[in-house]
This record gives sequence, structure tokens and C-alpha cells, in this order.
Amino acid sequence: MNKISRAIISLTDKSGIEDFARQLKELGVEILSTGGTAKKMREYGIEVKDVADFTGFPEMLDGRVKTLHPKVHGGILAQRDNPEHQAQMRQYDLQPIDLIAVNLYAFDKAVADPACTLTNAIENIDIGGPTMLRAASKNYHDVTVIVDPADYPQVIAEMKETGNTTLKTRFRLARKVFDLTSHYDTAISEWLNKVDIDNHTELNQR
Repeated sequence: MNKISRAIISLTDKSGIEDFARQLKELGVEILSTGGTAKKMREYGIEVKDVADFTGFPEMLDGRVKTLHPKVHGGILAQRDNPEHQAQMRQYDLQPIDLIAVNLYAFDKAVADPACTLTNAIENIDIGGPTMLRAASKNYHDVTVIVDPADYPQVIAEMKETGNTTLKTRFRLARKVFDLTSHYDTAISEWLNKVDIDNHTELNQR
């Protein structure tokens, strides 16, 4: 069993982040992060590497593109026991990413505001987060994925025992992701289906 050596943490809900990240560091895990999450961990004195430094590619398009990069998704999706995957990892200088802790832009909260415009709603549709979550869940055999701070203690406890989580835990957490992304996409679809595009001139003028 490989040990968890590298994690991406990118959170809207930052509850419990200090203790979780600190314990990951104590277990020798390199932490990658973006934006406000990286800033928050640095405020706690926790060493973090910006995803932009990891990929060699800056965040761009007003933050719309942060983690959409082969060095991120190759590191998540590569099967550790697949020789061809490992050869390609070496060929393209990809490093494994073993743990993803991500929660999504609060779309429901944004559109609950009566003053929310269609433009604001669209900007609160998370792209990079669900993509990382789905990738990690697809590769649950090798990658631990967390969307709920309530799961931090179990993950840390298992890592302290073996350096990694159990396959049973990884599968449970992967199912949790697909429940979340299913509800997330449904919320977006239901809200957009109520929109009268003719009354939203801020997009029609583009």
C-alpha cells in the first residue's frame, strides 16, 4: 500500500482546516492549495505550495482556471499499479496526488439572494472543484477524496495507522462525492430552468 504523500486542499467551508492540515503536515504530506484556502493555512503557519507553482502555470481568467491542468489530473487519475500509467507519469514528469479535500462554490447560497443576477449565479458554478472530485472518486482505489469536514478524523486516524486510508473508506468517500455532485448539478439545472433569458440583459449584451 502506497502512503499518502501529496494532497490538494481547496475549500469553501474551511471549518476544521487548521487541525486537519497540521496533522497532514505532521504525517509528512505535501499540501497544494489555491487562493483563499492557501492564505488561510499560511495564516495558521502551515506550509503550503500554490497549485500554480506545482503546475508551472498561473491561475487565469479571473480564477476560472486554477486546477484544470494535466499535472493535477494526471496526478489524481494515474493508476498506481498500472505500468503504462507509471511510465507516462515519468515521461511527462507527473507526480501522484493521493488526497483531495475539496468543497464547492456555494451555488445554493448565491441564488438564494433575491438580488442574485444570472451573471452572479453563473460565476458561482464550480468547474475545477467537481472535476477534481469526480477524478479522485473514479480513482478511489488509489486516491482519498473528502468533501465533508466530518470525515477528517477518520482519515487522519487511518493514516496514523498505515500511512493511508482503507479501500473501504475510500469507496465510501467516493460514493459521497457522487451524491454531492449529483445534487449540485441538479440545483444548478433547476435554477437555470426557471430563468427567463429575455429578462437578463447583462448576458444578452455580451
